[in-house]
Amino acid sequence: MLHIPCILKTKPLLEIFSAILLTLLLYGTPARADNLEQLRASGAIGESYSGYVIARTPHAQAEAKAINTRRRAIYQEKATAQRVGVDQVGKVYAIEIFKKLPAGTWFQKENGQWVRK
Repeated sequence: MLHIPCILKTKPLLEIFSAILLTLLLYGTPARADNLEQLRASGAIGESYSGYVIARTPHAQAEAKAINTRRRAIYQEKATAQRVGVDQVGKVYAIEIFKKLPAGTWFQKENGQWVRK
């Protein structure tokens, strides 16, 4: 079992710590982030309204699966803590991800249409 220091047991500090940890997990290490940015820039991977990435080329499928596995774990943790559905959490994250995407990144809307930001 994970030992949490007493200072982190207060709700505000625990929430801040959780938010930082989730952000780090979502974006991964710098090498992973660089790879994701390269795949986005090349159009091999696009973001989706669901909060997950979609491989737009066959060679990006393994990376998309790995990214989505990490994201799903984060979304599931948040969904459990907030007592909401994991899909609902994913859609909230998708909005935040979209805001931070560089221009030219592919994004799949809910109707399935691909657009560039």
